[in-house]
Amino acid sequence: MRIIGLLDYILGRDKNQSVEKLFEEEMDLFINTKNRIHMKKLAVNTCVSFLARTISQSQFRVKDNDNFIKNELWYKLNFRPNNNQTASSFWEDAIDKLINKNECLIIPTDTDDLVVADSFERKKSALYEDIFTGVTIGDFKYERSFKQSDVIHLQYRRENVMKLIESLADDYVDLFTSIMVSQKRKNQIRAKVKMEAKTSQKQDNQKILNSFIDKTYKAFTEKDVAIVPEQEGMEYTELSNGSNGGQSIDEINKVTNGYFDQVAMAIGIPRALIHGEMADVEKQTKNYMLFVVKPLLDKIEKEFNGKFFSKQEIFDGKHLEVVPVSYYDIVDIAASIDKLISSGFATGNEVRLEVGWERSEDPNLDKHYITKNYTQTNESDVETADEGGDNDNGEKD
Repeated sequence: MRIIGLLDYILGRDKNQSVEKLFEEEMDLFINTKNRIHMKKLAVNTCVSFLARTISQSQFRVKDNDNFIKNELWYKLNFRPNNNQTASSFWEDAIDKLINKNECLIIPTDTDDLVVADSFERKKSALYEDIFTGVTIGDFKYERSFKQSDVIHLQYRRENVMKLIESLADDYVDLFTSIMVSQKRKNQIRAKVKMEAKTSQKQDNQKILNSFIDKTYKAFTEKDVAIVPEQEGMEYTELSNGSNGGQSIDEINKVTNGYFDQVAMAIGIPRALIHGEMADVEKQTKNYMLFVVKPLLDKIEKEFNGKFFSKQEIFDGKHLEVVPVSYYDIVDIAASIDKLISSGFATGNEVRLEVGWERSEDPNLDKHYITKNYTQTNESDVETADEGGDNDNGEKD
């Protein structure tokens, strides 16, 4: 009662307006804004973090043809890009900004560290290099500008996916707010206090009334057994005990889960993985890695190759290779690996590279092998004919 009265005083609203109407308006104003921020942050942060953690587990390999090179770039990308971040936290930060802002700017510092810019301005040019100014990292701001060739610039999509998520949030939050307000009103405990006219007019008695209401409410909400003494000149009566049936909690969960599904779909993450469902998890994971993770890693790989290696070096076989985290157990595909090698389709080192392992120095793993059961039918017939059979005297024909 006192809170609503205070809002009435501040906003200058009609004092004769009903308490129920005032409550509904104020709850709409408060819950609508609060829930919009809450729902959006919860859904976006969950989905973005899911993708960022996947990318951060990738391995970055510097290669010269088929040989791996462990140099400064390899160390920076896999272990410690700068003094304040590990590689995992660095890539989580980069992917978070890439999706939320639709682009990410990585700056090579004067000490050859790699840092993710928090904010920047981009001046686009059709025929010349884009220029980046106002680059800020934490509380430090670069006074100089950067050319496109000086930085690692990643763009997520042509159109910012967050605009779509924002518009979805407006629709879902309106529905969510409607259910929440309805639930609160239907389960609200309503009561009235009747006072004698001569008592209520005194200012000191107004304070007594407010204190009485506060203590009564506290007793009812915090104690298992609540006893409220009757006051002379005051009569407390409950109009509703809050037992009215309202919207089920399942209805609220359906709205929030629906918004989660839409955000996950916008980013490309299968809803089953976000909700932790186990049905067809292998198939869902494979699709996620194939259609979401690998295209994003391909963008990162091509951008780094274009900025850290010259055209001639790439022609000579030097390049950066990004290997995504393995989503299968090597033991589960052992039979398939055996078939690839025993049929002569691939060498041991070719299979190792395919599953994300480094090639072995063993020369035997660069050879093709084939088992005896993989022979042509006519060859088997010829060998049988050449061997011949035994005659009655035990001699060969």
